[in-house]
Amino acid sequence: MNAFINWMEQHFMPIAAKIANQRHLIAIRDGFIAIMPVTMVGSIAVLLNVFFRDLPNEWLGEGNGFVSAMGPLISINGNVYFGSIVVLGMAFTISLGYHLAKSYDVNPIAGGVIAFSAVVTCMNQSAIFDYALPGVADTSLDVLKGAGLDVAADGAGGVVLNGVSGWGYMSQALTGSGGLFTCLIVGLLSTMIYVKLMQKKVTIKLPASVPPAVSNAFASIIPGTIAIYTFGIVTQICVMTTGLYPNDLIVEWIQKPLLGLSQGVFSVALVSFLIQLFWFFGLHGANLLAPITEGVYTPALLSNLEVWNTTHSVKEMPYLWTRGSFDAFAMAGGSGCTLAFLIAIFIFSKREDQRAIAKLGAPMGIFQINEPVIFGIPIVLNPVYFIPWLLAAPICAIIAYALTAIGIIPPVFIQVPWVMPVGIYAFLATGGNFVASLVALLNLGVSILIWTPFVILANRVQEKEA
Repeated sequence: MNAFINWMEQHFMPIAAKIANQRHLIAIRDGFIAIMPVTMVGSIAVLLNVFFRDLPNEWLGEGNGFVSAMGPLISINGNVYFGSIVVLGMAFTISLGYHLAKSYDVNPIAGGVIAFSAVVTCMNQSAIFDYALPGVADTSLDVLKGAGLDVAADGAGGVVLNGVSGWGYMSQALTGSGGLFTCLIVGLLSTMIYVKLMQKKVTIKLPASVPPAVSNAFASIIPGTIAIYTFGIVTQICVMTTGLYPNDLIVEWIQKPLLGLSQGVFSVALVSFLIQLFWFFGLHGANLLAPITEGVYTPALLSNLEVWNTTHSVKEMPYLWTRGSFDAFAMAGGSGCTLAFLIAIFIFSKREDQRAIAKLGAPMGIFQINEPVIFGIPIVLNPVYFIPWLLAAPICAIIAYALTAIGIIPPVFIQVPWVMPVGIYAFLATGGNFVASLVALLNLGVSILIWTPFVILANRVQEKEA
């Protein structure tokens, strides 16, 4: 065991440390973290409507008095959702451009604005859809067709006008979760064009007497123009050669394949395992893998959220495992399911040093904060706890994944503050599903069983050392 740990420290950890300090990955991570207020307020709006509308309709039937009375509040939550989740991609673009430009010590506000403009440049400017003609019966089909209109019956006695289009349309699919990968890729590249041109001084230089705010704005004109025009040209090339806009190509060639790969049980277990592995060597595993957990699994969560907001059905959700699934089912007390570790210490440990640390760490552990335990016991570089530390979270993730896959519990689709205690997080994140809460508690019990033999082993290690 010691030989393995030494090998990892010598060969693996320097590479991991370089990855952890890679500024582009840090900018992606910080970009997602910075939009947390927007993500959270949209999730709160959906969660409130679960209790104001969806659950009452399920329990009391459609058209009940409670839902009618809550109508104004339900509408307010809809407005909040429209102003948050629907435009989340745009908020992330500005945040990403800001943090990336700031890491290079160039004007961060300009970086965010240029990234935003470049992403919009890549969007489809028109919408084509079918429009239901209000108050028109399908008995009028022949007359409408005779007038040259492309119409069809909607199957419910009405008429649909096919192929309606209009310029100036911006879709939720582009500004919300469906456009997140476009926002990430185009935002990253456009900001880097701006940054490199700023570093090479391809700027408009004004006299020193000009106020800094004006001087900085003029300095960004040429780099910003080149960055935005670059993606205007890219968009035109894509449309001329494929008939599709960059967002459509990115969704088909990058976003869907990545999200598909992320949904396998092996991928879920591997991400959980790697978070634990980095933490064992003192690196913040969750932050290190944030470009994956946030960049891949957050769009999955937001897609599920959008489907729920439209259909109010968990059966229609496209993704089994999302960003919140890790917190709900595989991080009881924080990374490594350390709440289970604390419980095992209280029950089985005879070591006063560990029991003292457990008493100090328990109040924070209930709210998913476990650094005092990780570095106080310590778990970092402790060969006694290497195996349960690596295995508890992946095993819990596999259990929850399997139960989600067979339909026992719904997928996670609501973002919840990560400090929510075990069980409560799963209940809220699945829209008030009690079974999901029980599964989270089941995983806590499984984790206690995994940790217990090694807590007992630590007792024997102390006895031998004595």
